[in-house]
Amino acid sequence: MLIPIGYLVVLLSVFGGFALAGGHLGPLFQPTEFLMIGGAGIGAFIAANNGKAIKATFRIFGRLRRSKRYDKSLYMELMAVQYKILVKIRRDGMLGIERDIDNPQDSALFNEHPRILDDPTIMAFLTDYLRLMVSGTMEPMEIDELMLHEIEAFEQEAHIPIDAIAKVGDAMPAFGIVAAVMGVVKALSAADAAPDQMGQMIAHALVGTFLGILAGYGFVNPLASRVERQAKEVEKVLQCMRVTLMASLHGYAPQLAVEFGRKALHSEERPGFTELEEYVRNPKASEGGA
Repeated sequence: MLIPIGYLVVLLSVFGGFALAGGHLGPLFQPTEFLMIGGAGIGAFIAANNGKAIKATFRIFGRLRRSKRYDKSLYMELMAVQYKILVKIRRDGMLGIERDIDNPQDSALFNEHPRILDDPTIMAFLTDYLRLMVSGTMEPMEIDELMLHEIEAFEQEAHIPIDAIAKVGDAMPAFGIVAAVMGVVKALSAADAAPDQMGQMIAHALVGTFLGILAGYGFVNPLASRVERQAKEVEKVLQCMRVTLMASLHGYAPQLAVEFGRKALHSEERPGFTELEEYVRNPKASEGGA
């Protein structure tokens, strides 16, 4: 929802300010300028990326509609799930969670937290490393190294569409200049035109520069920044799970291991110590109280 709101503010500020200053919006509507700038941007995007990067960029737009997915309530659910898993490990041993991680959809533990169960990124990371913990064949430091490599690989993969969108945004002002130059060439080729007609053609040509800068810095680059913020949110969740599991592998009690995960969250979304402790011990009661 914030993306269209931001775009609307950009349009109202630019065109509204122009109209309030006494300008007429009619000359700004130049379909051929839109065609040249937009077409050049799409063509450059296709030429600069392979099929994998193009598919990754288009897939990212579906995630923009879920901008509020990773909020405080989800982090508290994640903490509760990890707490229950670690308590079950301490009570029943590593083999006690084998059925839960092999068939999460049939697990009563995971079904108590549908938001976690429905997130494939969280579930894949959590269950994969719990399986490694159950196997008992790897040292804690080896598991930690593997987690760090996976998080780094996720970060690199997430930056493929970010870089693709940002580079198109950086190129849009240049494509606007190209469109403006083409318009000036057209104007100068009509040297026998009247001065008022010549001025109108040059004004239309300069619209290209305006549209290129507006599209690049007002629409495309902010979109790349938004995608980057969402990738950082996922990285934060992965780091939260990593430090929690590593604390457990180093022998800390479930309450303290979850506290490690809490400290990995940003201060704005980090629950308080007492708040989290009450939630992880009895999440349904906490929800009812809220």
